[in-house]
Amino acid sequence: MSTGSTRQILTYLFVILSITAALISLVLSNKLAKELSEEEQRRLEIWALATENVAMKGERADLDLTLKILQSNSTIPVILYDENSGEVQSHNIALPRENVRDFLMGRMAAFGARHQPIRLEELNQSLYFDDSSRLKQLRTYPYVQLFMIALFMTLALFALNRSQRAEQNKLWVGFSKETAHQLGTPISSLTAWVEYLKLKEVDPQLLTEIEKDTFRLQMIAERFSKIGSSPDMQLADLREVINRTLTYLEKRLSTKVSFSLQLPDHPVVVSLSKPLMGWVIENLAKNAVDAMNGEGVVTVSLVEKGRQVLLDVSDTGKGIPRSKFKRAFYPGYTTKERGWGLGLSLVKRIVEVNHGWKISVLTSEPGKGTTFRIVLKI
Repeated sequence: MSTGSTRQILTYLFVILSITAALISLVLSNKLAKELSEEEQRRLEIWALATENVAMKGERADLDLTLKILQSNSTIPVILYDENSGEVQSHNIALPRENVRDFLMGRMAAFGARHQPIRLEELNQSLYFDDSSRLKQLRTYPYVQLFMIALFMTLALFALNRSQRAEQNKLWVGFSKETAHQLGTPISSLTAWVEYLKLKEVDPQLLTEIEKDTFRLQMIAERFSKIGSSPDMQLADLREVINRTLTYLEKRLSTKVSFSLQLPDHPVVVSLSKPLMGWVIENLAKNAVDAMNGEGVVTVSLVEKGRQVLLDVSDTGKGIPRSKFKRAFYPGYTTKERGWGLGLSLVKRIVEVNHGWKISVLTSEPGKGTTFRIVLKI
């Protein structure tokens, strides 16, 4: 099993365990809150009986026991309403300085909406009550705990993602440096052989083609070397980069593939790395050709919009399901039978890491084609 697959399994396992712990905590806390609520209601029923006992029996009542029962309630807010006189009494409730009766009547209505009041039939009174502060805290605690678990999960996944991206960056840099290094020796040898063949009066047209391919290899090596380091940014007309890249590709692709360019009449000057930006356009164009199975139209358009330039590359290929828009840029994702699935991942890195722009799948419809959009900053 690969390291990436193991990490993904561990991530899923961590999320499942965290959610399970949160749900168990929520269920247990709600169970405790329900039991405490029932216990408080039983205590208030006893408290109501003690109140009724004092009122009905007077001196004959066991006042010591009754007073102890009445004084035992120090946490539950209660309101005693006399339906004969309309008198309202409260206990464990902080009262305002003015409009006390209106305040208590409002609280009484709120208490009644949450709990069924306890009737004192002999006195024609009703006892309204609310949850104690302890019970309210117990009911709030699970949600605070859920928030903390969610926050912890978010931070952990963020750290895991950053670690994974840092590992991928190291892999990209190492891969790029090594590729550029490995290409250096044969390119130097080819250059020397070209100079030698010039002395042997070899067909000049043949030498010209060899020089073109040698130059191409040098450009590829340069591209890989720039992936692993800060690219040399310079102001350039994006139209020229597009035209030069597609002109090179057009001669090497199937005659059944055509390019449609929709470019402004004036220069579109942006700060970019010419070798890397050419590589981006080349990869997007090749990806489009692969998606069309070597037959169709690739459309490249440039639109200036305020301080941004929108570069769209569209094809008439098989399209990408909406659920896989983001996965299209993941290393290893490919729809070809043969392929490493690194092209679009490389494009995303060059666009977003090396240039600080944005790339995304703008639109895609199965059987009709896909449009990739790069948002460049002027």
